[in-house]
Amino acid sequence: MAVAALISSASGLLAMLQEQNPLLKLHALKNINGLVDYFWPEISTDISTLESLYEDENFDQRQLAALVVSKVFYYLGEPNDSLLYALRAGPLFDVAEDSDYAHTLLTKAIDEYASLRTKAAESSEVTPSVDPRLVAIVERMLDKCIADGKFQQALGIALECRRLDKLEESILKSENVPGMLAYCLNISQTFVGRREYRHEVLQLLVKIHQNLPSPDYLSISQCLMFLDDAKSVASILEKLLKGDKEDALLAYQVAFDLGENEYQPFLLKVRDNLTELRSLTSSEEFVRGSNVPQVAENGSTTSPSAMDTSEDIAGQSEAPSVMDSVTMHNNGIIDGQVDHIYVEKLLRLRKILTGQTPIYLILQFLYSHNRSDVLILKTIKQSVEMRNSVCHSATIYSNALMHAGTTVDTFLRENLEWLSRATNWAKFSATAGLGVIHRGHLQQGRSLMAPYLPQNGATSGGSPYSEGGALYALGLIHANHGESIKQFLLDSLRSTTNEVIQHGACLGLGLASLGTGDEDIYDEVKNILYTDNAVAGEAAGISMGLVMLGTASEKAGEMLAYAHDTQHEKIIRGLALGISLIVYGREEEADTLIEQMTRDQDPILRYGGMYALALAYRGTANNKAIRRLLHFAVSDVSDDVRRTAVLALGFVLYSEPEQTPRIVSLLSESYNAHVRYGAALAVGISCAGTASTEAISLLEPLTSDAIDFVRQGALIALAMVLIQTTETREPRVGSFRRQLEKIIMDKHEDTMSKMGAILACGILDAGGRNVTIALQSRTRHDRITAVVGMAVFSQFWYWYPLIYFLSLAFSPTAFIGLNHELNMPKFEFISDTKPSMFGYPPATAPPVTTSSIKFPAAVLSTSARFNKARAKKEAEIKQTSARVVPEEPAVHHLQVNGVLKNPKASDRDGESMQVDAVAEKRAVGTELSSEFLSNPARVVPAQEKYIKFPGGCRYVPLKPSLSGFVMLRDLDPLEPEILVSADAPASSAPASSSAQTAQATVTGDESEPQPPQPFEYVG
Repeated sequence: MAVAALISSASGLLAMLQEQNPLLKLHALKNINGLVDYFWPEISTDISTLESLYEDENFDQRQLAALVVSKVFYYLGEPNDSLLYALRAGPLFDVAEDSDYAHTLLTKAIDEYASLRTKAAESSEVTPSVDPRLVAIVERMLDKCIADGKFQQALGIALECRRLDKLEESILKSENVPGMLAYCLNISQTFVGRREYRHEVLQLLVKIHQNLPSPDYLSISQCLMFLDDAKSVASILEKLLKGDKEDALLAYQVAFDLGENEYQPFLLKVRDNLTELRSLTSSEEFVRGSNVPQVAENGSTTSPSAMDTSEDIAGQSEAPSVMDSVTMHNNGIIDGQVDHIYVEKLLRLRKILTGQTPIYLILQFLYSHNRSDVLILKTIKQSVEMRNSVCHSATIYSNALMHAGTTVDTFLRENLEWLSRATNWAKFSATAGLGVIHRGHLQQGRSLMAPYLPQNGATSGGSPYSEGGALYALGLIHANHGESIKQFLLDSLRSTTNEVIQHGACLGLGLASLGTGDEDIYDEVKNILYTDNAVAGEAAGISMGLVMLGTASEKAGEMLAYAHDTQHEKIIRGLALGISLIVYGREEEADTLIEQMTRDQDPILRYGGMYALALAYRGTANNKAIRRLLHFAVSDVSDDVRRTAVLALGFVLYSEPEQTPRIVSLLSESYNAHVRYGAALAVGISCAGTASTEAISLLEPLTSDAIDFVRQGALIALAMVLIQTTETREPRVGSFRRQLEKIIMDKHEDTMSKMGAILACGILDAGGRNVTIALQSRTRHDRITAVVGMAVFSQFWYWYPLIYFLSLAFSPTAFIGLNHELNMPKFEFISDTKPSMFGYPPATAPPVTTSSIKFPAAVLSTSARFNKARAKKEAEIKQTSARVVPEEPAVHHLQVNGVLKNPKASDRDGESMQVDAVAEKRAVGTELSSEFLSNPARVVPAQEKYIKFPGGCRYVPLKPSLSGFVMLRDLDPLEPEILVSADAPASSAPASSSAQTAQATVTGDESEPQPPQPFEYVG
């Protein structure tokens, strides 16, 4: 600033550039370089002289001239020319300079370098043609970041510039290598756009992990799952099983974490790659003779209990002779005792990989922790008009969602006459709803549905709608775990010509064979498609996509060709969705097919193109995909396509839910009702379970939209956002529940809105209030079953039975701690926040009926005498207590079964209600700041950060994330363990009715008299 104050013009220095003496020119250049920030307008008039100095090969300070020219072009607003001359300046361009000029050009240089590297990768160039001077600037910047300790900044630049060598250097030179690896894994899933490059990054992370002194096998396995490398995962699991007890715990934890991603074909490949299991095929007699449940190839079990994993294997008399033939490949151990333990570990691991153990534990949790409020369903049933079949079916759907996975079908059993009003497709849906309620009941699923199923593959003479619905229900029960039921569904499909049964069998087969790529099943379903029956063909198209999920098979081409040939809109729509499922997760590989579909003249195929875009780029937040969807949302001539294009944004953005309300905010105010509906569901899909304030604020106005189907979509979406949210956490939950009740009770409300409100009630309390909607696992891997279920559910616009696919997106919010035997030990841990923040919502209060006319009650003479004597006695006691205790009399309460009661009340019901109200107010006023939870416990995602293990606890979790299945390290293994008693549903029918009756007997029968005193009969 002092120089600028003394010098008022740069004309003298510019004139010195015309001198012949090189020293004068050098002096002028050095001074101009220091003044260019202040006199650049004047210097720019003579920029040609500066450029000529750079071009003069005899001038020694050409790089200095280039630096001055670069700064002038920067101030003139020419970043490209400025960068060009900065490159020519060589080392004189200081990347460490703290100025706007340096920062801007560095950003420009990095962007340019990253762009050139990306284009070279996309064009498959072996050696990209990049200016070495540009490479030098970027490398100097990376070296500076690493030297300054800014490792995350260096990692981000290296990742963007595709410099895996610098990426590895920035990780290894950091002080916290595991933290940097986790950070790199996170941003590679979020910001790396191309699938192939992402896989290269993951391979590098695996290599770095494996070279660490103590590898993080949980992270390695997740990376290998992204890479679809089942063989490497199997080798890691084998290595861990051969270690000590803690290594075995880690192997189980790896298997459980992989299972949370719900990519069952990958887990089955891991199971098949376990070489030790292949070597143990000769020990089937040992398996059958021991207490270890025999696990068949299809993952089913022949033991009476899914969790019977006794350790008394060594005591079996026939075991040693069988185990003598077993050879351990890696460590060569032949000792019988060690072999027994190893086999037991393998069988436990196999049950986890096949899903048998996780499904059983989840079923047990949902059954024992069921808190669904049947009174809500009764209120809905009483409010729905008998003649309104849509609302009648919606109530059945709502009941199924509300009890999803709990096996509690009490509401249906108690309302059989009301249920019998369902006819035709409503009967199909009612039967299929049992599949949602009993989802995961793999061992008894077929026996539960036996009364409705076709017998021996042929129709049983019953209603085809019930039989078709039962086959669909079997698919829902065995979704993603259908190895044991596929053959029965296939036989049922082959043996019928009824379109309704074919419809149910196709949907069931698609669910049971999800993502398996089974050619035989695909061909059988394709034969149904070629019959050109609209009803069966629609389900066949969806089923073909489910079977070939994510395979990017060439069969998509033949499906597209048949969609052009057929005249049935239902078949075209089913095929369009099926094609989009085939390209699931393929990203840029699917671009050719997507382009073909989105340019088609048929609006239904363009509609399918929107789903193909959504599923191919699911959870990637890919800018190109978002731009294309927004383009179709405002430009397509078909309302269906526009609605679906907006809805598809929810699938692309579910990994960044905070972005969705901002992107669709303007679309939610569109004049087109279909676009508004799509915006509502996009927010619901993307922000499901987050209780996002922005999402709620966007959806609330749409719940009172002028168009009925927009209100329906907004109500469903808002329920998805607010699932498992309490009023303490978000006060608007209470007003939303009251709004739903008002809509359902209002006889003048439109049927579409009323249906949306009924479904919203089921979603809010889904799974007995123990599940949320999650499209991503805790490791940020997409839950394939959940995304597919949500995509097919959104088709309910055209076909209501597809509503049940929403149950696939439900994720239990449970903490289930397990020991090395996969049993649940009893212990307590802390939720360090007030219970009302994440607790269950209070039960609905029953309506109070009052009579306007009171009739005199008949009083027996014996009762009158008894009441008179009791009143006299109470008066004497009161006088006595008044003389002894002069203070204000206190009200004494007796606690019976956790409920406060007043033993002196004359009117038991009225007094107890008042006392309960007082106690409740007092409890609210003095709510605790934390609570103890018992294993297993309901822990919602937002509650995880408050979960702590108390000091001195016997068990320590094996992983930092305290949710889902958590393996526990026992700090006191010599002490006997107290296990949680099994509370699983019965095999033939849910035991909920008897359990609830017993509970009512214990807590509700308050007027039961006391037994008489013992006496002797004397004759």
